[in-house]
Amino acid sequence: MRAKSLSLLPVLALCLALSACGLRGSGSGEGTAPAGVSVPKGTKGTKPYTVRGKTYYPLLSSHDFREEGVASWYGPDFHGKTTANGERYDMFGMTAAHKLLPFGTKVLVTNRENGKSVVVRINDRGPFVSDRVIDLTRTAAERIGMIAKGTAPVILLTQGSVPGLKDGDLTGHFYVQVGAFSGKGNADRLVTKLKAETGGARSYFAEDVGFFRVQAGPYPSLKKAEQAADEMRAGYPGNFVVAQ
Repeated sequence: MRAKSLSLLPVLALCLALSACGLRGSGSGEGTAPAGVSVPKGTKGTKPYTVRGKTYYPLLSSHDFREEGVASWYGPDFHGKTTANGERYDMFGMTAAHKLLPFGTKVLVTNRENGKSVVVRINDRGPFVSDRVIDLTRTAAERIGMIAKGTAPVILLTQGSVPGLKDGDLTGHFYVQVGAFSGKGNADRLVTKLKAETGGARSYFAEDVGFFRVQAGPYPSLKKAEQAADEMRAGYPGNFVVAQ
């Protein structure tokens, strides 16, 4: 099976969360914990949860998951606090926070700027910042050379399966991104065109980059989104799948 290619902009699918789930990814790697995050008991991180009015839905599998985006790190402000899976956060450990992946997933994180890699285990939720796809511990961030800068462009590749979870298609809400515009008018025109072609589309303003992103969808699974992306490739050659 070929690797799944996600770009996860405002990311979606996720699981449960704890009160210590942080708003990850400031320039220094630090953040502040959001309020109002509920934690179901006895779960493995595959139930929907809500952070600041937005509900996230978990991926039920980490099989063949690939993602590109921005990594950040979190340290002293969270050290010793409870993570979303009930563990204590250790900034000197080899764990990470991710909005989508099941707890226990091992992920190979590669810094695209220098080629350095590290394997971390997902035990927390975040970063809840657009375009940021993973929050690393201080030690993991040091190993891929991103401490000073605070962030780095990375590629994520899951390693193996999670015990107790069945591998298979990833379900959730997926979109195919086809364009980004500085002007709302251009974005709205493309949305209208996409709705006529595919039946569903949307645009939203990404404040951190200052662009309106245009996406077709949603699609109920990664496989269906990838099929749609393949069908749209002739007209939109630069498209890619994102989870929201």
